[in-house]
Amino acid sequence: MTALLAAECGVLGLLIGSFLNVVVWRVPRGESVVSPGSHCPSCGDPVRPRDNIPVLSWLLLRGRCRSCAQPISVRYPLVEAGTGALFALTAAWAGLDWTLPAFLYLAAITVALALIDLDVRRLPNAIVLPSYPVALLLLLLPAALDGRWDDLLRAVLAAVVLYALFFALAVAKPGGMGFGDVKLAGVVGLYLGWLGWPQVAVGAFLGFVLGGVAGGVMIAARRATRRSALPYGPFMLLGAALAVGAGGSLFDGYLSLLGA
Repeated sequence: MTALLAAECGVLGLLIGSFLNVVVWRVPRGESVVSPGSHCPSCGDPVRPRDNIPVLSWLLLRGRCRSCAQPISVRYPLVEAGTGALFALTAAWAGLDWTLPAFLYLAAITVALALIDLDVRRLPNAIVLPSYPVALLLLLLPAALDGRWDDLLRAVLAAVVLYALFFALAVAKPGGMGFGDVKLAGVVGLYLGWLGWPQVAVGAFLGFVLGGVAGGVMIAARRATRRSALPYGPFMLLGAALAVGAGGSLFDGYLSLLGA
């Protein structure tokens, strides 16, 4: 059952990944994600339905537009395949549980926001702010149907805690962290708080560690300086993903090292 669920969610992820390619390109530019339909970025011709099959169409067309033969970035199938894999992993982790829709939504916005932040150094309000009510509504399902009201309350409290923490950091060091990161921290707090306070601590800590390591590597490679502004959103989201998957184990391992 778990393998079948993961496969089904993987296929769903491929389709969602195709849509996320549109989101990543259009949302930062203030364009509609609905109209016009998918089209070639070079010649503007609409993409035919048979050429809009995730991953497969790109492979069959050898990465080129059918109309103008201009190359189509390999990022498109990679985003589709990556989203499919992330959805499958999420389903394998959550199983057939009422929390699954909520965490699939988290997987989708993780892909979109990470790529947008890398591209334009911004976390659009158009995605982050609606994620608060969407996440709350999706987490309300397991809270109501499985009686997990304590988990929902902890999720809300964790959202407030992480939002306040990141807000304080942004105010204390202007320019070091954007307010897009502050708003995203609240969304991350909702999800990690649902799982437990150890996941909240691990997710927040890993985000800072991963961001610091990436910055150090870029400085060592002379691709950045100590004053360079690096997007923090992808590292926050990666830290959250690791905390979702293994936050409890990592926290217990840390305590064991301390002899607690």
